[in-house]
Amino acid sequence: MIAYTLEPDLDVSSFIQILERSGLGALRPIADRERMGQMLHESSIVLTARDGDRLVGVSRAPTDFGWVCYVCDLAVDVDFQRQGIGRELVRRTHAAAGSETALVLRAAPAARDYYARIGMAKIDNAWMFNRAR
Repeated sequence: MIAYTLEPDLDVSSFIQILERSGLGALRPIADRERMGQMLHESSIVLTARDGDRLVGVSRAPTDFGWVCYVCDLAVDVDFQRQGIGRELVRRTHAAAGSETALVLRAAPAARDYYARIGMAKIDNAWMFNRAR
């Protein structure tokens, strides 16, 4: 049975490990522990999925709890994918942010088709400046 918990004090090592086990680590600066810690600890919502003591999923999201919530990381261990864990992490992240928030995320290339399957609408009105590093 998977247990879902808000874990604002999740340690950086566990966060990096789940990103690696999900495949998302290749797209994040996991060698820079300070930056990873900043990313983790400055998030409004850190929601985890655990199978016993084993961390098998995480959703990391900043939000204002009134208008918008941005899911920066949705990571599920490859050994636990296709079991509904990602869908449940998204649902619970949105619930934690509040029903009046819009939930927004930027899909990793390998997950682009996933979000439509769980009922999210594709948007085309977003813009960004790329990060310096």
